[in-house]
Amino acid sequence: MLGLAFAMGTPPGGAPAGGPQSALMNLVPLVLMFAIFYFLLIRPQQKKAKEHRALLDNLKKGDQVVTAGGMHGKVTAMDETVITLEIASGVNVKFNKGHIASVVKKD
Repeated sequence: MLGLAFAMGTPPGGAPAGGPQSALMNLVPLVLMFAIFYFLLIRPQQKKAKEHRALLDNLKKGDQVVTAGGMHGKVTAMDETVITLEIASGVNVKFNKGHIASVVKKD
């Protein structure tokens, strides 16, 4: 029992084993994890958001679009934040501009 308690204590001399080099080696896995998260999650998400902003900026009247909910329609009017889609002959529906998922066919 006495040997086990001594093994769990600090090394003789009171200094941590390894010194500053050990602290640096403890940071390496954290830096690697951040790099992996950046390249696998953050960067692709930013790229997709940039492409979506470009798609919304290039929308114009007459484009055939699909909303995030799956509604297909033709752009009949545009405001800064609202787009009016014609989903059937004479049936117009207003959508938030951010909910346009893709352009099917440009006019």
